[in-house]
Amino acid sequence: MDFPNGPRDDTLLIGCAAGFSGDRTDAAAPVVKALIASGRPAALIFETLAERTLALAQLARRADPAGGYEPLLDALLAPVLGDCLAHGIRIVSNFGAANPRGAALRIQALARELGLPRPRIAVVFGDDVSGPEHRAAINAQAGEALAGRAIVSANAYLGAEPIAAAWRAGADIIVCGRVADPSLSVGPALAHHGWAADDWDRLARATMAGHLLECGAQVTGGYYADPGLKDVPGLAQLGYPIAAIAADGACVIGKPAGSGGRVDEHTVKEQLLYEVHDPAAYLTPDVIADIGAAEVHQLAPDRVALSGVRGHARPATLKVNVCFESGWLAEGEISYAGARAEGRARLAAEVLRERLAGLGTLRADLIGVASVFGDDHGRWFEAQPAGAARDVRLRVALRHVDRPAAERLLREVTALYTCGPAGGGGVRTALRPTLGTVSCLLPRDAVRSGFEMLD
Repeated sequence: MDFPNGPRDDTLLIGCAAGFSGDRTDAAAPVVKALIASGRPAALIFETLAERTLALAQLARRADPAGGYEPLLDALLAPVLGDCLAHGIRIVSNFGAANPRGAALRIQALARELGLPRPRIAVVFGDDVSGPEHRAAINAQAGEALAGRAIVSANAYLGAEPIAAAWRAGADIIVCGRVADPSLSVGPALAHHGWAADDWDRLARATMAGHLLECGAQVTGGYYADPGLKDVPGLAQLGYPIAAIAADGACVIGKPAGSGGRVDEHTVKEQLLYEVHDPAAYLTPDVIADIGAAEVHQLAPDRVALSGVRGHARPATLKVNVCFESGWLAEGEISYAGARAEGRARLAAEVLRERLAGLGTLRADLIGVASVFGDDHGRWFEAQPAGAARDVRLRVALRHVDRPAAERLLREVTALYTCGPAGGGGVRTALRPTLGTVSCLLPRDAVRSGFEMLD
């Protein structure tokens, strides 16, 4: 992402190097190189947390109290940590997941192992609201859904203020748990530009800049690509996005020069509307953003400006996700090929339904034929006549509160090898504990958040 020559201003650059847990680990280096070349104040964000990811992190921490943070932490940070520290590029991320302090300690150790100066690491706290002081309020809203359940975790979506406070305190790296995804960008912008906490228009503009960044390569053509309809060059070497956020909150989105992908009005509009239920009222902990009159304009190749975003006073409540033990998920797969393969796969599903009757809902899918619909009860599956697919994989799944009951599915799928139908092969089975999630709201003043330096 190149900038035209001219007088320097106090624009802040924010690069994103991950859009989810499991994203590419080589994405950060080109972004950091572009940030260094710009010579401007800059931050690098890693967005690695989602509802499912946090639930998995809670399970990991239960197994190992020192774990529960982003499992790819070393692989994400090691290639760029030295350059970021040397050039004053601050790192902000939610890779703390269920254990922000554990993640901070690992980063500290990683810097030591790499022979780097000891970074100042801030740990944002307050998202964990699983304590007894919040239980009554949570039960008042979600008690029926939680009846008889063992609660594993409860996390509030924090906003940008603790991130901004840590930035002002001079943190090189800011480790968060559950914060709203756009807040990873709003926090640095809020602190860098010195905005007031109720400057709703500027906060809303920065929020939508963060929203464009938060999913990583989606805005640079990754999730956009559809060959023959929406072609994207260099998809194997996608550049990850960089936002330039000005003092008034206006932003320009781009990517590292020479990288693959595309940034144009189409890719930006798709990401702008991604997961937005009401364009006039996009609710976040920092502000209610209104993109009803927003406009995007192509400034140059791979440089798009966003304007017209307005803001309204932030909500009086914070969203909370509560995770609870919900039993076990058993899964099994088996392949059928050749003449009448689809009919044999459907017969196998019927056999399993009959043998597992009474254990609960068995979901059966024919991958490649019918597997993407919300059809847990199999009504759509059963209503479709058998086709002529000659290469099909049957996948079945069962949830149950008791492990022994769930394990029956694994044995029954394996037994299909010789119990028929004919020609089944490639059986795979898996069993894992599951967490359910219910959402509720807490009054903002009931959640105490802030940060602490690791030392």
